[in-house]
Amino acid sequence: MSGDVAVLGAGMHPWGKWGRGFVTYGRIAARAALADAGIDWPEVRSVVGAQTVRGGYPGYVAGATFARALGWQGARVASVYAACASGAQAVDTARAQILAGLADVVLVVGADAAPKGFFAPAGGERPDDPDWLRFRVLGATNPAYFGLYARRRMALYGDTPDDFALVKVKNAAAGALNEYARYRTPVTAEEVAASAMVADPLRLLDICATSDGAAALVLCSMEFARRRGVRDPVRIRAVSTVTPTFPRTVLDLPDIGTDSAVAVDPSPESFRASIARTAYEEAGIGPEDLSLAEVYDLSTALELEWYEDIGLCGPGEGAKLLRSGATAPGGRIPVNASGGLASFGEAVPAQAIAQVCELARQLRGRAGQRQVPGARAGITANQGLFGHGSAVVAVR
Repeated sequence: MSGDVAVLGAGMHPWGKWGRGFVTYGRIAARAALADAGIDWPEVRSVVGAQTVRGGYPGYVAGATFARALGWQGARVASVYAACASGAQAVDTARAQILAGLADVVLVVGADAAPKGFFAPAGGERPDDPDWLRFRVLGATNPAYFGLYARRRMALYGDTPDDFALVKVKNAAAGALNEYARYRTPVTAEEVAASAMVADPLRLLDICATSDGAAALVLCSMEFARRRGVRDPVRIRAVSTVTPTFPRTVLDLPDIGTDSAVAVDPSPESFRASIARTAYEEAGIGPEDLSLAEVYDLSTALELEWYEDIGLCGPGEGAKLLRSGATAPGGRIPVNASGGLASFGEAVPAQAIAQVCELARQLRGRAGQRQVPGARAGITANQGLFGHGSAVVAVR
């Protein structure tokens, strides 16, 4: 059996701060995906919702929440939470259902209405929760970790704040061309350098915002696509959701300590690199086969690290690759042609789905001024809390 499933439709709600509930955003994105697929809602046989911890109980049962918002019609339902990887886990669940023969057509939806400012832990007293502890013991917000990652790159590889700023400049230029992006104004390196310091060396424009937004996909079996006359659909060929390998010797969200390497040598491969490698192995391709990539640029420094983790260059060579123009529009391997989180901000359960939406548009040749010429294969990559991460490979 082929492991491919077809992407029949993709839809989004624009990112921003709209003052509405996540269900409204998700319903709009879902209807857009259904229209793009040419599918009537009753034809959908399963709904997989990427959960949000905001919005109360409806957010925890997101699959049923979106099914109800679209109108009960008897489809099976599932809800998935994996922090920033929730959307990709939802795609993986839908793919598994299709390959198992449980449903021919599955709707995947993620939506969020995020708070202004930093993400905070859930309420209550939970001394066994590392996410709660890092706020209570250290006051360490997410940008504090981003600053540590950036400092590590500066110490190990000689990266500079100027290198980080160029990531923002590149992504802002792409986001200015994306109708779904929240921030659609190009910026200069000088503007990045003049923005407020948040977590040294990262400034305000180095760090992604929190946003409202939604994204949805209609996935189906290859046979269903053929029956609908779609002979050459975009196909999801691999979804990687592997966990880290013990011991972890590099500090990572939300932990405030690392594992001991006294008894066991650390893996020569980082967690993020293992996510991408597993996806390549399943897809039967390598980084040399990619036309583009969408990576989780929580900060500008982290985008440089993803270049290395997904195999576009060797360790410490991310800034050099950026400066060569290879990852810019028109370059050898454009990264974040959508504009990335720099242009969207985080709508946690939606973002990994939005990454696949971008691949689908690019591989169909429908990305407008952002189009990567001749795009045939792409990868998404992101990382969530507690050992969650994902990579999705899509091909045409």
